Amino acid sequence: MPTGATTYPSREQIQRARARIEGHVRRTPVVEVQHDGHPFTLKLELLQHTGSFKPRGAFNSVLSASERPDVLVAASGGNHGLAVAHVGRALGIPAEIFVPRTAPEIKVARLRSLGARVHQVGEGYAEALQASREVAQQPGALSVHAYDSLPTVTGQGTVGAELAEQVPSDTVLVAVGGGGLIGGVTSWYTGSVRVVAVEPHGCPTLHAALAAGWPVPTSPSGLAADSLGASVIGDIGLAAAQDTGVQSLLVGDDDIRAARQWLWRETRVAAEAGGATALAAVLSGAYRPEPGERVSVIVCGGNADPGDLSAEPDR
Repeated sequence: MPTGATTYPSREQIQRARARIEGHVRRTPVVEVQHDGHPFTLKLELLQHTGSFKPRGAFNSVLSASERPDVLVAASGGNHGLAVAHVGRALGIPAEIFVPRTAPEIKVARLRSLGARVHQVGEGYAEALQASREVAQQPGALSVHAYDSLPTVTGQGTVGAELAEQVPSDTVLVAVGGGGLIGGVTSWYTGSVRVVAVEPHGCPTLHAALAAGWPVPTSPSGLAADSLGASVIGDIGLAAAQDTGVQSLLVGDDDIRAARQWLWRETRVAAEAGGATALAAVLSGAYRPEPGERVSVIVCGGNADPGDLSAEPDR
């Protein structure tokens, strides 16, 4: 059944989150680009601390807690864990991060460099989350959910609030994993701007849920599974998407790979696969802008080895 009873952030809550995390996060830049004669805007959220949008929600979760925690606990495919580890180091709070054994080594190494205690458990996010729960129940521990808690989604909504100040948009394209970013951005725009969700064929959590009307378990796979590989959409993100009529598009791994290469060739921005997923919809034609339509694309993550990126034009 639909998630109509689920609460998602108000604009007022997102504005309070902006004030709360100000000074802890970067105001990330936008850049104007063109493809096939259509201009559009890239919101470079991969230039946020730790290489993704995730510190926004993590800082908001910790700074809005009723008491200062003794330890932060998080399960993650990598980017959320990096954010929580960064928050812990910035605020002087130890962090325990649980990641799947399949997490990219570049992310695991960065977690350790941030001073986090890293636990590699299972083959996917769901197993890492389950393993984290015992530690999260200890006195003084604060569990910081990757995408399905109101403080997390509210913090991610500050991406939308910031983008709205930088450029006017008719349409905003957002990659979806567990739904924290789409939930926050959609909550900010509240139907005044079209928000389009973009997912890989192998990670269709929102797409499947919108078709069914409720969260549907999936089996994440493919190029972007390390960052967009939630097995089920979060209730908050789904409720926001349902209530505002979010459209969901699917793109293939080849489209995502081509979008990464295009970003590097055209802008020298090295995105990870999940970070290039929303752009893949524009470049592949899965999303076709109307003449004069003002389109913005959130490039949400950059934690990948750039060694496979080429500056040479496609042949």
